[in-house]
Amino acid sequence: MTMNISADLQSLFTWNTKQVFVFLAAEYGTPKNSLNQISLWDGIIPTKEHAKFWIHTSNKYRFIDQGSNLRGKEFNFTLHWHVMPKTGKMFADKIVMSGYRLPQEYR
Repeated sequence: MTMNISADLQSLFTWNTKQVFVFLAAEYGTPKNSLNQISLWDGIIPTKEHAKFWIHTSNKYRFIDQGSNLRGKEFNFTLHWHVMPKTGKMFADKIVMSGYRLPQEYR
């Protein structure tokens, strides 16, 4: 799978920001688990100058479903970020992009 990922996370950088960890996950629910996450890509943003980015990449990690729970079902792509401060408490947030669906049949 290839993806275009763009974001402007410059506002997350202050005098106290050491770095920002970002990852893209496919997320879906099943009767057994309300939230299942499949990590597809991640990266570390070391400075504010690198926090506005656009990349064209393939998934870094395999898009594997444990069982057949995702076939033909809707899922979300969620971009998560964790702000790692020089001192103090870590902060996390995300943006959810909904409405994706995999085919009922695939290899």
